[in-house]
Amino acid sequence: MSLSRTSPSRGNGSAEVIGFYDEDTGSIQYIAMDPATRKAALIDVVMGFDPTNAATDTEGADRILRFAKAEGIEIEWVLDTHPHADHLMASSYLKERLGVPNAIGAKVTDIAALWRDYYNMPDAFAPEQDFDRLFADGDTFRIGDLPVRVMLSDGHTLGSITYVVGDDAAFVHDTFMLPDVGTSRCDFPGGTAHDLYRSLQEILKLPDDTRLFIGHDYGTDDRPGPAWESTVAEQRRHNAHIGGGVSEDDYVDLREARDKTLSLPDRMLHVLQMNLRAGRAPDAESDGNSYLKIPMNRL
Repeated sequence: MSLSRTSPSRGNGSAEVIGFYDEDTGSIQYIAMDPATRKAALIDVVMGFDPTNAATDTEGADRILRFAKAEGIEIEWVLDTHPHADHLMASSYLKERLGVPNAIGAKVTDIAALWRDYYNMPDAFAPEQDFDRLFADGDTFRIGDLPVRVMLSDGHTLGSITYVVGDDAAFVHDTFMLPDVGTSRCDFPGGTAHDLYRSLQEILKLPDDTRLFIGHDYGTDDRPGPAWESTVAEQRRHNAHIGGGVSEDDYVDLREARDKTLSLPDRMLHVLQMNLRAGRAPDAESDGNSYLKIPMNRL
C-alpha cells in the first residue's frame, strides 16, 4: 500500500505535516515542514527489511526523498523518536544521502547498555558516534523558523522522546495510538506501564488542539484503513485505555494484561542491533558480508 496524507499548516507557527504509511510494519513516517521556509525534518523513516532472509532495501525511504525533492522541500534533520523494535530505521542511510545531522534521544545510550547484555556483545554500539545529536528532555532546536521542543516520553522504551514542533504538532511515536485503539505496548526490556502512563499524562498537558501524530496504526474492524492524526482533546476524552481520567493503577493493570497476549515483533532481534547503530549494518567480516547475532531463549 502506498498511502500518504497531508495535515496542512494552520498558519503562522504551525507545521505542515506529511505522513507516509509503511504497510509491512504499520509504521507512519513523517515530513515536518516549516511552510515559510520549506525546510523540514524527516521523522521515523523506515528502511525496508525482510526478516526471512535479512535483506534490506531503500525503496520506501527513496520514495519520501523523491517526494521532498519534487515539492521543493529542503531536509535539515533526520530524526528518530527511539530505537524501533518493529522496523529498521533509515537514519544512517538518509544522513549519508542528504549530508544533514541525524538525532535521537540521549537515553539511547542506556538502551544500548541494556541490549549489549541481551546480545552478549560488550563492545557493541556507540550511539554518540552514529548519531550527531542525542537530545535530552527539554532540549530545543529549530526546523526552519519553527521551534522544536524535546520531551522525554519513556515507557515503551526507557529513552523514547516526543518532538513538539511549532505551536500545534507533536510526534508522539509509540505512546498513544488512535483513540479507538488506545496506547502502545510497554513490555520490551526497559519499558514499564507506570512510566508510559506518566508520559501519556505529560503529553495530555499540551494545548487541547495540539495535533498528535502517532507511530503506528493497523486499522480496526470498524475502521479498516490506517490513520495517524488526532488531538490532545480527542485523546483525553475518547482514548480506549485512558480516556475520561483512568487512574494509573487501572491503566497499568489493563496495559500489562494486554501486553501478555502479544508476541514479539518478527524483526525485533534483527533490527535492534542495527537501530542502535542508527540503522547501520554491523561492520563487514573477512568475507565482505555483515552478520547479525540473534540471542536464543532470552526473551
